[in-house]
Amino acid sequence: MASTNGAKKVPRISRLSARVLLGLLLLGLLVVPWLAGSYVSWLVGNILVLILFAAGFNLLFGYSGLLSFGHAGFFAVGAYVCAKILLAVPSFFLAQAAGVLAAGLVSAVIGFFCIRHTRIYFAMLTLSFGMMIHSIIWKWRSVTGGDDGLFNVPVAPLSVPGLFSIDMNRTENYYYFLLIVVVLCLVLLWRLVHSPLGLVFQGIRDSETRVAFCGLSIQKYRLIVFTISGMYAGLSGVLAVPLAKAAYPGMAHWTFSAEPVLACLLGGAKTFAGPVVGAVLLFVIKEIIVRFTEYWSLVLGVTVILLVLAFRGGVVSVLEKGLLPRLVPLVERGVKVDRVADRWKTGKKFRGFFGGEKRGLANPGRDAYLHYRSQRSRKNHFD
Repeated sequence: MASTNGAKKVPRISRLSARVLLGLLLLGLLVVPWLAGSYVSWLVGNILVLILFAAGFNLLFGYSGLLSFGHAGFFAVGAYVCAKILLAVPSFFLAQAAGVLAAGLVSAVIGFFCIRHTRIYFAMLTLSFGMMIHSIIWKWRSVTGGDDGLFNVPVAPLSVPGLFSIDMNRTENYYYFLLIVVVLCLVLLWRLVHSPLGLVFQGIRDSETRVAFCGLSIQKYRLIVFTISGMYAGLSGVLAVPLAKAAYPGMAHWTFSAEPVLACLLGGAKTFAGPVVGAVLLFVIKEIIVRFTEYWSLVLGVTVILLVLAFRGGVVSVLEKGLLPRLVPLVERGVKVDRVADRWKTGKKFRGFFGGEKRGLANPGRDAYLHYRSQRSRKNHFD
């Protein structure tokens, strides 16, 4: 039943299912080093980096409606700054913080010029700035190492003087650090998306004219979301350095900028879990194809195109729309999920198991429930 004080609460069955699913997922990630060893931990660590990269990019793409082809540049800025500091000063925290701040500063400067345009003009500007960063990295050999990059980057221990010191050269130790950082950043991103600031971003995506009539500066909020997304890209680059023990020009190339775009398209750009699922699918598909053919890029491209065409709106959106209607008959079989049924019938906000949101007439669960009830009533009438 709906709350008497008008508060919109998430149905208990959805919240419980989401917590169980997340708990099982986290449990599985925690036991990876114990069950699978260092190599699989390294692979899962790279997947976590791509997840964070795609989730931060989706804040700009899925929630703000701006497509960027230059995020690899911010990824590379964070990676190179982190690598240079680790080569000069064995300070883990300093290298991580400096990389993120440098990426945030560069993204703010570039965003100042890019946010004045939208659609294809914005995408082309970000592509140009991203390739400019790639060219600087390629030509500035005395600082960046040129086309050789920065290799044999030492990984400083994670230490607090007088308290503890953790050896980050061990893959298992760094894996747990990476897992904690990625989970915390995703939680922070979730809170941001569902905050008033996040609603402003979504409002600009849906109708910037209406947001402007509310007295809000469109360019100001676009610069904010661009900078936050760039900092997430920089953090991803910072976290990738201890895994690769290197920073190289390919990190800034436009082809690497396509990976978060593909992850969002695969998983679903308008759901929070979409980039997460898409990043996992993209990485796994790529790893499988690379092992069987040298023309992996062609096969990967065809595979991604087929998946995007088959799962319109993303894998998460299709699963949500396909799975939830199948749960409706359980309501009539005595499963005690009356509160979910009430939400479906009344059209209240319902958050699906995978993080998507639908309201009113656009609520697929509510529509499926009403359709099922009408069909059953018609059948009983004729019987």
